[in-house]
Amino acid sequence: MSLFYLPDLGEGLQEAEIIAWHVGEGDRVVTDQPLVAVETDKAVVDIPAPYAGRIARLLAKPGEHVAVGAALVAFSDQNAPDAGAVVGTLAEAPPLAPALPADPPPRTSHPVRAAPAARALAQRLGIELSGLLGSGPQGLITTRDVEMAQTAPSADAEQVLSGVRRAMAQRMVEAHRQVVPATITDLADIEAWAEPAAHQVTLRLVQAIAAACQAEPALNASFDGEKLTRRLNRTVDLGIATDTPDGLFVPVLNDVAGRSASDLQQDLDRLKADVLARRIPPRQLRGQTITLSNFGMIGGRFAQMVVVPPQVAIVGAGAIRAEPVAVGGQMALHRRLPISLSFDHRAVAGGEAARFLARLIAHLEA
Repeated sequence: MSLFYLPDLGEGLQEAEIIAWHVGEGDRVVTDQPLVAVETDKAVVDIPAPYAGRIARLLAKPGEHVAVGAALVAFSDQNAPDAGAVVGTLAEAPPLAPALPADPPPRTSHPVRAAPAARALAQRLGIELSGLLGSGPQGLITTRDVEMAQTAPSADAEQVLSGVRRAMAQRMVEAHRQVVPATITDLADIEAWAEPAAHQVTLRLVQAIAAACQAEPALNASFDGEKLTRRLNRTVDLGIATDTPDGLFVPVLNDVAGRSASDLQQDLDRLKADVLARRIPPRQLRGQTITLSNFGMIGGRFAQMVVVPPQVAIVGAGAIRAEPVAVGGQMALHRRLPISLSFDHRAVAGGEAARFLARLIAHLEA
């Protein structure tokens, strides 16, 4: 009998939460068949079978947090392991008690076809997938199908934070402990724009932030509060705060100052789709040098946002409104875009922040 352990998932991750088992005790599996869906602080990942064999025991339950290197599955028998296919660690395990029963009776029901992200969401919401009709290809259940089936939770229900929300809570506490925050705000007159779609507003903000970082590099910096050292970053790697049903994700749009508008827009669309499908690689959720939160697409005008170290700044864009302004001695209605800039006052001086904001708004108004 052999044990299979939770493999190293990379990016320094120490644990993962069991979301859903794709197999049951007594099942026979083949090499690379999905065994279990686990959630890290960023993504839902399917872990494959290291080789063909029979599942003797599942050693963790959905909802449990399992450390890297902890046992996941006991195999009662297996084919010779293929070293090229093994993802985790294999080891001989002592006999398990009580003795395992004979082969289970054959199943008569068909397995539910659902995307990994949909399985994870259904597990969190307590929704039974077998009762849903899938709207995806060949009846595949999607996250949208699960969201449509969601019922409002009880007002007094207590939920233990896990996955993305757990990681977000921990980061916010750490940021609050470290950062000395300050915020300045202003309005950009965008009446000269054609009627913008939401994605076009985000693209214009990305380009404006790139220009502002080039004009005032102090806001595109990394700061070490313990060593009191600051590094000005050569490239602008912009985090895009993205709201999802699972919590806040911040995928990274790399080198925004050196790319065309069409290239940036394609990458923005891809990042958003990957985040919503929970298939974005962890490496694309790390390394941002400054962050954009376009919260105005949901609501709100100005905000004091949270700066997450080692970054020193985050830009927020509020809801666009038509407002009266003086033009040539006459009153006119112009669309105006509220901009908030929150920064770590340990590393950024007020003058640097003001110059950055002025350059950003000038670029938006051009």
